[in-house]
Amino acid sequence: MSDRVERLIQFINEDPSDPFNYYALALEYAKTDESKALGILNELIQRHKDYVPSYYQLAKLYERVGQKNRAIETFLTGIEVAQQQNDLNTLRELNAALQELSDE
Repeated sequence: MSDRVERLIQFINEDPSDPFNYYALALEYAKTDESKALGILNELIQRHKDYVPSYYQLAKLYERVGQKNRAIETFLTGIEVAQQQNDLNTLRELNAALQELSDE
């Protein structure tokens, strides 16, 4: 286990309510263990539905492992959440990624 992963786990133990630490941990695991990263991101979305960046990363990870339909569903859910929050930057990013995936 890398030092960064260990540090992030420590941060989670210190403040389990901070969604960013789970998000960062998932991104670290995405480099070496896609299954573990998928699990963390799915749990993050269940616990923190309003943490918009997680939708993009989860959808891209689904895309990377060949689960296109799940990627599309995740992008669409993220778009809804971004619209509710009036998060225009993330909304544009999610729409662009969805369009790119749909064009493939």
